[in-house]
Amino acid sequence: MKTTKIKIAAILLVIMTIGLSFTTLNTITIKGSDTLVILSQKWAETYMKTHPGSSIQVTGGGSGVGLAALINGSTDIANASRPIKPAELAKIKAKYKKNAIEIPCAKDGLSVFLNKGNKVSELTLEQLGNIYSGKFTNWKEVGGDDAKIRLYGRESSSGTFEFFKEHVVKGDFSPNVQTLPGTAAIVNAVSKDKYSIGYGGAAYAEGVKDCKVKKDAKSKGIYPTAVTIRNKTYPISRYLYMYLRERPTGETKAFIDWVLSPEGQKLVVETGYFSLK
Repeated sequence: MKTTKIKIAAILLVIMTIGLSFTTLNTITIKGSDTLVILSQKWAETYMKTHPGSSIQVTGGGSGVGLAALINGSTDIANASRPIKPAELAKIKAKYKKNAIEIPCAKDGLSVFLNKGNKVSELTLEQLGNIYSGKFTNWKEVGGDDAKIRLYGRESSSGTFEFFKEHVVKGDFSPNVQTLPGTAAIVNAVSKDKYSIGYGGAAYAEGVKDCKVKKDAKSKGIYPTAVTIRNKTYPISRYLYMYLRERPTGETKAFIDWVLSPEGQKLVVETGYFSLK
């Protein structure tokens, strides 16, 4: 009887070890862009339902945080809402002797959020740049009420911060910008503050209004929609990316292939972003 129990215990230990190894082999870690967190979580949840042997762990922190984790080897995939920087590419090349792999996975319109009570409804890129650089400090300077402009933005580790800085502000942000950890927090703040303004991924625009954006004073104001982002008439649009240290294989490749498939891209649209095609 004792020998039988020992054999059973040994068999159970082998089964547990095999199961643990299987789970470890099929675990994919994804870290980075807060813009991509909601979408990546939905991708992960849907994929795991039809691939029960897989485990996908998704966390945010910002594009810079995700790419730093990719460089130090603590994540398999780095989500980024901006292109990887040359310095980051060089670090990966130096450490792993391989070139990083860039995979565009969705498109996004970077929305400008206004409080629903604000009578301003459209702004040019130049006006937005002047607002966020601190050159304009009162809404009356852009056709609004005589009230101080309160600024909300993302932290410097965010790809959204860097994209907005490069393509809209084109210089340094005003020191009066209140930085918040994630677009959802910005939307929440703007929804409660009549004379505030914020920016972030279009999928988060609930309880606020999107500002129509104009390329210049003579242009028509454009909302971020599937059509305007695809045909590039909306002035603030971008790709969202996944980065890897090397070409994906095994379960990671299977997951990314699924993300880029019609099924995965359907979730992009359902989440409020825009598919690649």
